[in-house]
Amino acid sequence: MFSLPPFTSGTEGSSETAWFQMPMYLSQNRELLVPYRNTFRRPLQHKLASLLVSTTCLALIHPAAAQKNAARQPNSSQLNIQVNDDRMTLSMARFPQIYLYGPIDADAPQRFEALMKSGRIRPGSDIYLNSPGGSIDAGLALGRLFRQGSMVTHLGTPRPPKQSLYINRSARCEGACAYAYLGGLYRWAVSGSDRIGFPTYPAQQTPAPVTAYLKDMDIDLGMLTAASAGSTPTGGSSVDPTLWPNGDQMLAKGLANNGRQNLIATYKYGQGTPSLELKLADRNGEHEISFLCKPGGAEVTTRDTIGAVRARQIVARELRSYFELNQQENLPQQAGATAVDQSVVLHRIYPLNQLPQLASAQAMGAWVRDRTGIRYGFAFEVTGVRKVLNDFSNACTQATQQHS
Repeated sequence: MFSLPPFTSGTEGSSETAWFQMPMYLSQNRELLVPYRNTFRRPLQHKLASLLVSTTCLALIHPAAAQKNAARQPNSSQLNIQVNDDRMTLSMARFPQIYLYGPIDADAPQRFEALMKSGRIRPGSDIYLNSPGGSIDAGLALGRLFRQGSMVTHLGTPRPPKQSLYINRSARCEGACAYAYLGGLYRWAVSGSDRIGFPTYPAQQTPAPVTAYLKDMDIDLGMLTAASAGSTPTGGSSVDPTLWPNGDQMLAKGLANNGRQNLIATYKYGQGTPSLELKLADRNGEHEISFLCKPGGAEVTTRDTIGAVRARQIVARELRSYFELNQQENLPQQAGATAVDQSVVLHRIYPLNQLPQLASAQAMGAWVRDRTGIRYGFAFEVTGVRKVLNDFSNACTQATQQHS
């Protein structure tokens, strides 16, 4: 099932978030064990000999196998790190999947960093968390390592052993784990029965290391005060309430971004020429739409920065390209895309008499469609920057009228 990715938008200093619900479907591999039946009859001595050999082999192998299995057992007293970077994982997800589960101990950041330095944990990896908490300092250190590696944080449980009879698919991330989650450059909101709990503190009483960390992670401290959790400590208890947001609340509070950073809109009016630039970065690259007011119309330039090799491949497959407004094709053109450095670039002239439609747009994008009907590009919601769109539209209309 294919779902559109969430849109995230906002002006500098303010943001508005909208999203599409993206159901997650998890599959479970089941193994059917069929007993082997020997249809050949053998003399009794052959059967006894076979039994003796089998018993001897088992006696020799069993201690080694037991030690190996014991080494694979998770440690309940520390954070366990499971790295899934096999060929199938990389072909499907494109990035390694790292599962962190168990209590966060003081040495967890050092073990994680060692795997980063060895290359086992790569930049951009997906981090799946399932931890009851632990050392707050270690959680903050893990979060900084996640941000350093531009990693993506989720809640999730590791693959169960094949022999496991009980499978708990729900993940829980609390305390130090929730702080580590905030270190993800891209953070996916909880879904299903997963839960995340953020420690909260009364106003002006948040510990200094936590305050500094939240600032560095660009998280609004006000979203994690005791008041934001909906309750305050009672009876003189020193235990602060825990905020347990759902997915929608995480997006609204800026605790999650579902794979996209905020849309940045920059409007300028220089030397009588209005211009507007819209930029958004997500896991797939950086995307930009710019408008420059000219007498013949607004010059539109779109840039989809996805890497030089990928850009050339897409342009080579092009059948047609177009600017998109409210999920409708606009200004289609054959062989109109070019590969410039790391980007797929489109140039169009937007008619002046259609500027009001631009100002009231809900979404914009740019796409290249190939001969098989597959399209490549981006789109983002622009309702959060409606004022800037109106300012540009009005200024461009007035500027062209003055020059006519």
